[in-house]
Amino acid sequence: MTPLHHTAAQFINTTSGHIFLTGKAGTGKTTFLKSLGEITHKNFIVVAPTGIAALNAGGVTIHSQFLLPPANFIPGRNHHPGLHEDGVFVDQHLLARKHPLNAARRNVLRSIDLLVIDEVSMLRADLLDAVDYRMKSVRNNFRDNFGGVQVLFIGDLHQLPPVVKPDDWRVLSQYYKTPWFYEALALKDQPPVYIELDTIFRQKDDEFISILNHLRNNETTAADIERLNRQVRSAEEIRKLREVITLTTHNQKADEINLAELRALRTPSSRFEALIEGEFPGNMYPVLPQLELKIGAQIMFVRNDSSEDKAYFNGKLATVSDISDDDIHVSFDTGATYKLKREKWENKKYKLNEGSNDLEEEILGSFQQYPVKLAWAITVHKSQGLTFDRAIIDVGQAFAEGQVYVALSRLRSLDGLVLRTPIESHVIRTDKAVIAFAQTHHRPHDLESVMRERQKDFVAQLAEQTFDFTFILKQLSKLEHEWGAEALRESDSPSIFKSIRELITKEESNTWKFRQQLHHLIQARQEEQLLERLEKGSVYYKVLLAGQLRLLLTHEESLQDVKGVRGYMSDLSELDVMLDRKVIELERVTRLVRAVLAGDGKLDFSEIEKAHRLERMQWIAEIRKESAHVPVKPKRGRKSKKSGKGGPEEPSTQELSLQMFLKGLTIEQIAAERQLARSTIESHFAKLTELGRMQLSDFMSEDSIHEIEEAIKQLPEGHTMKDVFSLMKGKYGYGLIRAVMSMREAKGASFTVQKSEG
Repeated sequence: MTPLHHTAAQFINTTSGHIFLTGKAGTGKTTFLKSLGEITHKNFIVVAPTGIAALNAGGVTIHSQFLLPPANFIPGRNHHPGLHEDGVFVDQHLLARKHPLNAARRNVLRSIDLLVIDEVSMLRADLLDAVDYRMKSVRNNFRDNFGGVQVLFIGDLHQLPPVVKPDDWRVLSQYYKTPWFYEALALKDQPPVYIELDTIFRQKDDEFISILNHLRNNETTAADIERLNRQVRSAEEIRKLREVITLTTHNQKADEINLAELRALRTPSSRFEALIEGEFPGNMYPVLPQLELKIGAQIMFVRNDSSEDKAYFNGKLATVSDISDDDIHVSFDTGATYKLKREKWENKKYKLNEGSNDLEEEILGSFQQYPVKLAWAITVHKSQGLTFDRAIIDVGQAFAEGQVYVALSRLRSLDGLVLRTPIESHVIRTDKAVIAFAQTHHRPHDLESVMRERQKDFVAQLAEQTFDFTFILKQLSKLEHEWGAEALRESDSPSIFKSIRELITKEESNTWKFRQQLHHLIQARQEEQLLERLEKGSVYYKVLLAGQLRLLLTHEESLQDVKGVRGYMSDLSELDVMLDRKVIELERVTRLVRAVLAGDGKLDFSEIEKAHRLERMQWIAEIRKESAHVPVKPKRGRKSKKSGKGGPEEPSTQELSLQMFLKGLTIEQIAAERQLARSTIESHFAKLTELGRMQLSDFMSEDSIHEIEEAIKQLPEGHTMKDVFSLMKGKYGYGLIRAVMSMREAKGASFTVQKSEG
């Protein structure tokens, strides 16, 4: 990491202000994003404007995370109804009414400190304002943009611009000067700190770097164009080149070149189908689902080698040298050969772990295919992020700002540049608004003073927000209103809400005075007194709220066997997340403020969070142990609104799963054949193991069995499968955990399986 990488990390860790991390092509923006999990102590999610961009960033799309319709967003509410009749435009009112977020998405957005948006050159201002509205509403904080969450924008505005149709822009232009993300109304009062990475790792050629800088800043000279055009080669010279890719401006042209070159090969075709499981939408396919190859075909790798071999990187070219059944061998220009392996891409979503409330990823589906595509040609747009040693550039028909710059900046040096036609000055365009924005906000010498100011703001924000319980009170009021005495046949439901609400309300006056004291100490810069007050206050309020959290957990456990209360339990989970999150904030606020005041950008709260997670599990174990001695009364909940009946459907037979297994089918194949979840088949096998019909080793490896056993040993007496699942962060399904627990019980292990968790 360069000094500016470290500066960006410190801004993230010790401030709450937004950051725009930018830089020329090849300056390490992607590398920074990939290492963010090791850099920051903050909870974060990664989103991007398109499916492919999200896949490359290791995140999800903006539209899926925030449940945004495929429409333009008008900032504000209650616009003329005729504007929305065709569904092309939505405003805040329509977004809230027609596209509400579910509890799972709301809980994720409430749990984060940092929102990362990658590839912001494609992010439109109206889409960012829609995200701002979602964040404000879900966190019930309309005072701060994005609901008080820090946003890290990553990208290069000198690359390809956001896309907006002319008809749509006629309406959007009433609200925005340009479509670029920085024009969003959400950023007017709190613009991001501009950090431009300046160490170029891709190019080492000073002459080439100078030309690229001129292209980037609309300062291209006649000498620059003359030097570039020395790289023009004749059609005959280009035909003789091997393992070189053409960058062109239009999809149709790239497809025509690839198809023509493939058909020209006199070797037989082989087709390789992708293995697609679960949910994996077509707009996210990283390569073709059916890959057609021939011996002699030129291919390009589309990702880095995930193995220790590091045999290839994203953008590396090769030639297919042999195909035998499912075995594909390729040769590199060095003469080395390599046998292709399928790679797996995963479509995921963010969620909170049901037991621990930890932010985690849930895999929705996967796409397995050889990580290559035909590579005689590729569009400039799809080349973003790639690096080539040599390429044929064909940008005579460049139509968008930044296209020429993006194409040329893919190369390591001028020596690798081959021009099919001369570059004309009129195709070299960079949006003047982008240049003006960069000139206004790029102030590297001010970063240190800006950081000190933002750190001071962050300390004030921590003192204010950590001891603000308004959001919890609003959720309690909502629960009391929606789930009164008649809503559930549970006499303790309203009394629990009332008890928690009255306790917090009773402290309101003291809490307000305490926040005023903290504010005064911050203004007076009395840091030691501030830390002392924070320590005492956080301990006091942590004890108070932890007691209420335990009370809520007791109530939640009492409803585990009650049917027809799914909606109620969903609302309880939101209150649970709020209380749990607040307890963690109280546990770490003093240490965080001390680090910020000391300028320490390296923070790690994993031990605090792990201790809290184990304490929470201990509470649940004790609650279950206590409830085991209390006579259980039959409980009834509301009938389902849809069916009028409660309770789960009858499960599928384990016998059919066993018969298919004995025929040689794997768990995945059985699940696919029966159109059931993998976890369902695993639960069948767990039951069959308990009945002595199967052995654990029939469907589980020794390593997996051992790993689950080790996790079980860490938990207190009285734990359940849910506790094991939470501790292992969902690595193994309930069926496999149940099977191991049953085996241990059969061997005399000292614990109890809770039937309600089965």
